[in-house]
Amino acid sequence: MMDKIILNNLQFYGYHGVFPEENKLGQRFHVDLQLHLCLKKAGETDDMNESIDYGHVYEVVQEIVEGEARDLLEAVAADIARALFETFEQLEACMVKVIKPDPPIPGQYDSVAVEIYRERSI
Repeated sequence: MMDKIILNNLQFYGYHGVFPEENKLGQRFHVDLQLHLCLKKAGETDDMNESIDYGHVYEVVQEIVEGEARDLLEAVAADIARALFETFEQLEACMVKVIKPDPPIPGQYDSVAVEIYRERSI
């Protein structure tokens, strides 16, 4: 089993969605992440250079979620995964879940979400 860093319920305000009001008014988005990498050296050495800075991860995700509007949550999740691999060379795989708590669709539910798993390509 691979080691992982877990960041839960990162919260942002963005303008993603297929409906015009979503692009104009915006809405809340939450992101859950699992970052897969070897943390053995970090645990042994207590050296931040052997891990991933959680604050930097937040900034990378924030830039995407609060940035250019996308129609689909699938595209937002893929953009986040791509940016994480580009930013953190030690990252081997990631699980990205993008949650829309208040989508403008009828019905009763807590939220809608997309979750993707990506591995680094060689």
